[in-house]
Amino acid sequence: MQILGPSTLIWGVLMAGVAGGTLAVIGAQATPYGPWPGIVIGGLVLLLALRRPIRRWRVSKKSVPHDTQQWLATHIPLYQKLDAEGRARFERDVQFVLDEYSFEGVQSVDVSTELRLGVAAGVACLLHGRPEWELPGTTSFLFYPDRFDDDYYGGDYASYDGMAHEQGPTILTASSVELSWDSPDDGDNVVLHELAHHFDFDNINADGVPSLVAPESAEAWQSLVKQEMRKVRHGTSILRPYAAEAPSEFFAVATEVFFEQPHRMHDHHTDLFEALCAFYQIDPRTGRAPTSSNEDVVVSG
Repeated sequence: MQILGPSTLIWGVLMAGVAGGTLAVIGAQATPYGPWPGIVIGGLVLLLALRRPIRRWRVSKKSVPHDTQQWLATHIPLYQKLDAEGRARFERDVQFVLDEYSFEGVQSVDVSTELRLGVAAGVACLLHGRPEWELPGTTSFLFYPDRFDDDYYGGDYASYDGMAHEQGPTILTASSVELSWDSPDDGDNVVLHELAHHFDFDNINADGVPSLVAPESAEAWQSLVKQEMRKVRHGTSILRPYAAEAPSEFFAVATEVFFEQPHRMHDHHTDLFEALCAFYQIDPRTGRAPTSSNEDVVVSG
């Protein structure tokens, strides 16, 4: 996550130039104030466009609480592998999420610091190798007390620990978020799973092809996914059976295992591991950029 990306700056300057420049020309010709109203308006437009970068810059100047650092060091394997510079950037990304995202408890859920950190750390993990990216979609999260069904009710038939929406909040159960990071090496992490769906939703349909995979790589990616889904159905994959439900679920489950059991995935599913390294631009075994990756996977943007 960046404080100020090139596209944000270019867009802000362009909009300020168009709005301010137009008014400055009109003012110079038709008002006694000359170009100054246009200059003022252009400046205001630029400040409006730079609201988030300015806010992020302020957040980045604040000290990260020791309790936050301790929680990350205890619960997040990727954070543990980073060097000092990488940890500082990871902490900064966590602070950005805590500042910009909304978190709300449903029914009896008290939105604790640990729940908020659980989401923020998940976002930071997925984006660490791609600092120019932002998580697509919603920045709103709801925490339910227990599992829920398709109608968002609990009960004997409730089976969902999380649900991501293309439009609307991401829903997670409080217990599943806590369990995800209390056991961060079991390959089962609802936070990473639901966050990974947002890369899929940013496409036209949730089809298991992340939106940031370049079009020329989509066919190779789909071929790899079909091959790996067959292994899941035949019981020869380390991914749990739910990965065979649909390509979109395969990508989400694979993301969980990639970050939580990278050595195991590399040993059993090398092509898939390298494809995910190419997508996320990080090797979770080392916390560094991958030294090799699947050449068939090209990422745009």
